[in-house]
Amino acid sequence: MSLLPRLLQSKYAVPPLMLAAAFLLRGLSFVPYVIDTDEGLYMLQAQAWLHGQGWPLIAVWDMHPVGAPILIAGAMALFGETLGAVRLLGMLAVTASATGLYAIARQLRLPHVVGLGAGVLYLGMTNRFNGLATNTEILFAPFIVAALAVALAAAIAAIETARRPGFGTLAVVGLLVGIALTIKPVAMPEGCFAFLVLVLPAWRRGVIALGRVAVMAAAYALLCLAPTLLLAACYALIGSFDVFFDTVILAPFRYAGGRLPAADAAWLIAASALFLLWPFLAALVALGRARAFPRAVLFSATWLLFATAAIMLPGFYYNHYFIIWMPPLSLLASCGLWYLAGRLWPARAALALAVMLGIVATDSWADRTAVRMHSGTAMRFPDPVAAVAAALAANIEPGAVVLVANYHPLVYMLAGASVPSRYVFPAQLTGEFGDVGGIDMDSEVARILAARPAAIVVDRGWWLSIRPSVRTMLTRALEQHYELRAEVEEDRGPVEIWHLR
Repeated sequence: MSLLPRLLQSKYAVPPLMLAAAFLLRGLSFVPYVIDTDEGLYMLQAQAWLHGQGWPLIAVWDMHPVGAPILIAGAMALFGETLGAVRLLGMLAVTASATGLYAIARQLRLPHVVGLGAGVLYLGMTNRFNGLATNTEILFAPFIVAALAVALAAAIAAIETARRPGFGTLAVVGLLVGIALTIKPVAMPEGCFAFLVLVLPAWRRGVIALGRVAVMAAAYALLCLAPTLLLAACYALIGSFDVFFDTVILAPFRYAGGRLPAADAAWLIAASALFLLWPFLAALVALGRARAFPRAVLFSATWLLFATAAIMLPGFYYNHYFIIWMPPLSLLASCGLWYLAGRLWPARAALALAVMLGIVATDSWADRTAVRMHSGTAMRFPDPVAAVAAALAANIEPGAVVLVANYHPLVYMLAGASVPSRYVFPAQLTGEFGDVGGIDMDSEVARILAARPAAIVVDRGWWLSIRPSVRTMLTRALEQHYELRAEVEEDRGPVEIWHLR
């Protein structure tokens, strides 16, 4: 056997192979300035922290925990305060998740090529649902996948050697899940699944008693809480525990108070599944032929159910929530494609699998790539976000306070402007989620406008997304105190830069 095939079959080659595949399938993540608006908010939080302006939630507020801005601050500290550094963090995160999926596949006694396939499918599917952005679903996935890999190894040992899982393994799984929870609380259902994987097989075989399971459950809950409790202690030391408690505990409940009706939720779930039609069809093949690899199908199908619970937990169904499906779906779909490969071309099953994987992963890549190429944004044509930032920077002094009323928060960073408030996310400050912050956001907008920011950015295409009360305040302020200095065309209409007279 030549050197290259031997390298491809080595488990040590998996991480670099996944990284190479990530760059091939996700290379466009480095092109546009904005893929998902949330990402820019995390970057503002990270930059403020690095510049000594205040910790996340204090200098710049968000309703999510602080795990994402902490990771992004680390990436910016290492690689520079650029968008490329943040997208590189996302690239490394998906590579880690894909490598973890390979490890899980091998623990489930699946062939090497099926594990590679699961990783490549995951990388290809993350082109969907704004997954090219370094968003929370991308960032917490490696920790959940790693927790499940460790739990699965202990479960298999309990099944095959009657070895009960120890508290050391429990600590590793719990802390990994705990880190994921500091990025987004919706990791909780998958964290529950990790505990079930760890203890259920051992309990069913009599390796551990029910009383010990109860003790382990209590310890596991504390371990999952430990990273959050550590962060709470840090905020308490700087006198901001109330901010931390309000954000991490109370804000999610305020957010979930407006859950979508069940019929709307079902419609959005079905529509999102259609975007992943080929992986779901391959997953159905695996479910229909579960006897071929029963352990792998049971594990990945159950994981998919818990992932669906995680998507449903907040009560809203924004497209990036469905990225949570992708790790278990990739594993299940790779099993289904492997079964088909063995039936279609038994003598060359690995080659047949590689071809089908290439088609499914490339289809996901090509769909998003075609959309971006057709629009030409940041390729054939200038990136409007960069153009807005440049126009804003040309009309203000460096560090001037401005208000980006309903456009991307990343503009603050790109233009070198200062934020007018802790609350800068448009959906919270001026939009429909004004109640999430726990304060009177109309009063906050009134305070900002009374302070006369040096410039105001208004996206007319999203004008109706602003609360009516705020539209009235903005219209009055623009008419009385500002003049229109520049306009940048967006797909949905002009973005206006107004300068203080």
